[in-house]
Amino acid sequence: MQATWKLKGMLFFIHSAMTILVSYLPVYFQHLGLTGSQIGILLAVGPLAAIMSQPFWGFMSDKWQTVKRVLLSCLIGGLITGFVVFQMTAFLWIMLLLFIFFAFMAPAGGLGDSLAQKVSQQRGVSFGSIRMWGSLGFGTSSLLSGFLLARFGIENIYYLYAFLLIIAIFFCTRAPDSEPARKKASLKSALKLGANPLLGFFLLMIFFISLTHRVNDSFLGLYIVELGGSESIIGTAWFIGVITEAVVFGMSAYWLRRFHPLTFISIAAFIYVIRWLLMVLANSPADVLFIQVLHGLAFGLFYLTAFQFIARLVPEELESTGHLLFISVFFGVSGVIGSLAGGVIIDSFDFRTLYQAMFYFAIAGLGASFIYRRFYFRSDQGKKELKKIADGLEQ
Repeated sequence: MQATWKLKGMLFFIHSAMTILVSYLPVYFQHLGLTGSQIGILLAVGPLAAIMSQPFWGFMSDKWQTVKRVLLSCLIGGLITGFVVFQMTAFLWIMLLLFIFFAFMAPAGGLGDSLAQKVSQQRGVSFGSIRMWGSLGFGTSSLLSGFLLARFGIENIYYLYAFLLIIAIFFCTRAPDSEPARKKASLKSALKLGANPLLGFFLLMIFFISLTHRVNDSFLGLYIVELGGSESIIGTAWFIGVITEAVVFGMSAYWLRRFHPLTFISIAAFIYVIRWLLMVLANSPADVLFIQVLHGLAFGLFYLTAFQFIARLVPEELESTGHLLFISVFFGVSGVIGSLAGGVIIDSFDFRTLYQAMFYFAIAGLGASFIYRRFYFRSDQGKKELKKIADGLEQ
């Protein structure tokens, strides 16, 4: 139990630090006087770095059979490179250094979640009960940091981020590591994942659903400012969304096994459709605060079930690689395309047009979830699952 609490503390402060980046980087770049298109490009740099770095660090943790040490290296790298990034004011220098910074920081959340998933399985603890502490850290930090940055100025963003990350590093040095897999990962087996149609189609479906989520992550703060809100309102919005997310994670032991993971993914996709429609109709920051409740329901259902489901699609010795591939698509590929397209739409039209586009894309994601479900249960692996379910009902 004591070791589990150290892991929970690590996740709490990792996600607390990540809150600063997700919630306030757009506002910080706007403070520097950058345009909407420039902000969109910079917001795409992080996901682009994630696409390259996350599968790499995931594979190295499988190859070296230690998630904890790889995660610790990424956190320390993020602390050092972050200091340099936030000294820059020129667009080109920020873009270059931001890539290096996110090559360390982007995998941190995924590695932390992968470590939590492995430890939960090995110790018979609910993954959601551990992962919820990451959400609690995200929500608490988003609320408090909003007031702190409104009080002391957005230009001091690094000092708040560094304070939280140092505490995360402290907990990481004391958190438990995962037990080594029975078989050691190899580059050859990792490359074979590219020929797995169940995995490839799953990641494609994830992209359709996650794209709208990542666009909102990038531009929610600016939308709130557009509607007349302040930094503190941005923090409150994230707090509401992430606290409901934590509740969904915390209750996962009661709901997770009631339906197949693909069913929950379709439900989450439908909630995203409703959420973006309501955002199109929002007229004030108060409207956005009410709509943020749907963040926890959609993301909580989607992320938790998809993160655990992908372990069924990869060999045991490549579980961290699979987790980081999922994270790479969810936060990387979707983030690059979403940030670039979102910036262009905002410059060319307005925020309501952006959320209208997200609404239609979420409908496409919902359709993709139905198509994948049909494809999966027609595969050999899906048929085996259906047979096990049928055998269990007969007994």
